[in-house]
This record gives sequence, structure tokens and C-alpha cells, in this order.
Amino acid sequence: MSGIRHLAAFADLGAEQAARVLGLAHDYKRHGAPALLANKTMGLLFADPSLRTRTSMDQACFRLGGRALGLDVGAGTWKLEVEDGIRMDGDKPEHVREAAPVLSQYVDGIGVRAFSRSGTVDEEDADAVLQAFKHHATVPVLNLESAREHPCQGMADMLTIEEEFGGCRGIKVALSWAPHIKRLPRAVPNSVLLSAAAMGCEVTVAAPVGYELSPGVIAQAEQLAAASGGRVVQTNQQTDALDGCQVLYAKAWGATADSAPPDDPALAEWMPRLSHFDRADPAAVFMHCLPVRRDVEIAAEVLDSRRSRVVSQAGNRLYVQMALLAWLFEQ
Repeated sequence: MSGIRHLAAFADLGAEQAARVLGLAHDYKRHGAPALLANKTMGLLFADPSLRTRTSMDQACFRLGGRALGLDVGAGTWKLEVEDGIRMDGDKPEHVREAAPVLSQYVDGIGVRAFSRSGTVDEEDADAVLQAFKHHATVPVLNLESAREHPCQGMADMLTIEEEFGGCRGIKVALSWAPHIKRLPRAVPNSVLLSAAAMGCEVTVAAPVGYELSPGVIAQAEQLAAASGGRVVQTNQQTDALDGCQVLYAKAWGATADSAPPDDPALAEWMPRLSHFDRADPAAVFMHCLPVRRDVEIAAEVLDSRRSRVVSQAGNRLYVQMALLAWLFEQ
């Protein structure tokens, strides 16, 4: 509906408003926040598990004077169908066409977490669940990680970089693929790339052949970088990204084409170790969104080192989400 703000994707926010949100997050972290959500309730629908997002969103609502109402899709609530024109004779007894407007009568905003199911670029680009809620809800909708993006995470990462380096513009970020025991969604690396490009970082995306991020996300990031003075580069050689980087952001994600499985021994060298920082800036830091499989995705020696910012990075989710809620409900 017109006149309602949504954050289903970074494009709903844009670079200028993202900078405003980061400024608010800094302020809230230093000085606290007013009760902007007094007498308001955020309904939080989780179709997938969560530790940081669920807890930080609950606390973000609380610290803004509001309330969070957690709902587990398929457990505490019905499974939801989002596809139009389908005969609903499967395991999803409720359609988003009814669920979203009904929920909109009970709560003042809806947060939705729904990962990619197929892992395909087509599913990511469609981002059907978030787009369906955005279309059918009559209150603001906030993406808590979707098939395509995780804007709360990407923005919290920018807050962390700003705190570390005094700003994002010109900071050299190595966004590197990492191995895993299974294929993971690309929502986090997509949002890290988009947020960093919008804030003027120089981002090198490193991934093995077949694991490149989707062309649509790369094109969007290149447009954002062109406007911000940043840069986006792609490579299939991790060493190219590490040279002189100030931030090594490593994350496992799935393939976009037929390729070696993510646990292929030949890809084990992509797991960040302390030796990876030999090529980086002396003051370089390490970032990862969590959860992380130690000594599978990231070496424990990196996570336990002075370079790791994974805990403070996760802590910044609270303040960014407070700022995003303030932006969503801004009059």
C-alpha cells in the first residue's frame, strides 16, 4: 500500500537513507533511544531458526518502548503458501493473501525470516516470500533474512567497519567464499556486498569457479559503487582479494552452477587461517555473520585472534535494528 515504508531489500532503503540509519545506530549505541515504538507491536515470523536475529529484534523493540511477538511458521503458526494460482492441496493450509492482511490488523509491523529453499538464483531474484508480504501487508514489513538478502546484517556490518576505521569510504573489503559441509544461502554475502558498495567500500568478491554471486546482485552493487565512489571487483583467486585488504569478511555460500561440492578437499585452502592475513593490511580485521563452524568454515585460530570482530559485529545488530525500526515508523 502507498505511504507505508518497507525494508524487504536494500533497494527499499537506498544509500542516502542507509547513511541516515547508520548515524541513528551510532547515536542509539552511545546515548540510548527514545520510546519511538511505545504502544506498538512487531510481529516476527520465523520460518527458519534464529539466535541473533530473534533476540536482537526482541530487544530492539523493547528498548524503543515497543513489544515483539514471535511466531514460528510451521510450528506455532500454519505453514504459509505464497505462490498465486496454486491449488492448496499440500502441507500449507494458509495463504499469505489472507495471513498478511489479517496479521496487519493485530500488529504494527511484520518482520519475516524465510531462507531460500532451492538455492537457485531464480528463487533468490524472485524473493517470493518477502515480496508477497510487502504486497499484501498493510503495515511496514522488515526483512529478517530472505532468499536474496539480509539487510539487517549488512547494515550492522557497515556499523562495525565505521567503528573500526572511522568510516566506510575507501576501505578495502575482501568478501571471500569459505568451505562448509553443505550449500548455504547467499543472502548474507549479497547484503554485505550491496551495503559495502553503497557506503563507498572497495570490495573484492573472491569465490571458486561456480560459486560466484549472481549477476543481478553484482550489477546492483556496481551501480551503488559507481554512485558512492566505491568499487566492486570479482575474482576466482582468494589471494587477489587478500592483498592489502583491511577487512576479511569470509562466509560460506552455495554454487550458482555445477561445481565442486562445498566440502571438497580441493577447496579446503579457502578456509581463512591466520596465514591469510600475511597479505592483508597490518591492521586488518576479520568479520563473519555467525553462526560459524570452527575449523570447517573458519579456523579457530582466526576466530580467537585479536583480529576477530565477530562478537562486536553481532552486537551491532541490536543498534542497527533499532535504527531501522525508527526509520520504518518515521512519520
